[in-house]
Amino acid sequence: MLNEFTQQSGIKVNLVTGKADALLTRIKSEGKFTPADLVLLADVGRLVRAKQMGITQSLNKDGAYALVDAQLRDEDGHWIALTKRARPIMYKKGSFDTSSISSILDLAKPEFANSICIRSSNNIYNQSLVSAMIELQGEEATLQWAKGLVSNFARTPKGGDRDQIKAMIAGECKVAIANTYYLGGMLASKDDNERKIAEQVGVLWHDQSADSQLPGVHVNVSGAALTPFSKNKAQAEALLSFMLSAESQKWYAEVNHEYPVIDGVELSPQLSSFGNFNAQNIALEKVGENNAKALLLMDKAGWK
Repeated sequence: MLNEFTQQSGIKVNLVTGKADALLTRIKSEGKFTPADLVLLADVGRLVRAKQMGITQSLNKDGAYALVDAQLRDEDGHWIALTKRARPIMYKKGSFDTSSISSILDLAKPEFANSICIRSSNNIYNQSLVSAMIELQGEEATLQWAKGLVSNFARTPKGGDRDQIKAMIAGECKVAIANTYYLGGMLASKDDNERKIAEQVGVLWHDQSADSQLPGVHVNVSGAALTPFSKNKAQAEALLSFMLSAESQKWYAEVNHEYPVIDGVELSPQLSSFGNFNAQNIALEKVGENNAKALLLMDKAGWK
């Protein structure tokens, strides 16, 4: 994608990769001497953290910022979403009657003892899942749910999202919670074994009823922010606009199996196979702001 942008615009892009927190710390420590113009991050929790650290600035409201729906951007213009990913419940096809789960809240019920595979509490995707629940139903209700969920873990959390899916198919648990792009990537994998595992997985779009206590599935984003000392602001904004073009958004969908943030872009066959769903109607900015509350709550619930 970056090579294509350079070919079309003549603007050279230098890409530095690393762990999110390490990159944020580096930009903060470099201050006005940072060579970074943009920081790309997975999960709104990290985008909000970057803003709170003072290492972002407002984007031009008439540029890339205007291309993204209000729900998918910071109200002060400090970050925008580039892609979306859902975090639904997954199950082994034909293994049980999925009508027993209509809501993610059901996973805290006693009948799901020793049934759940999920990553640890230090995972930002889980923190944002809990953050969203806090925003939608309050801390006390979310704490009671988290305690019930933890009591139903099939094993101590370990590994990434793919590991949860593999453990479920191996019979270690009945359901797993994972981001959709992991499953999409497994379905498109050149590794026969990984692909065969993924083909056994069904996606359960929970909380789809309008009268659900938590209507909709949790959806998060990958996004971008402009650093406050950017020396190439116009070029950086041009790159963001390119990343939000139909061409780039289709690439994201086909190669990364992430949902586009721009309407009318075709999904990958893998994403399409999961079916349609209703997402939670919540400002993602609030999800990021609730991160500290979510961490404390997960600790109280015994979520390791």
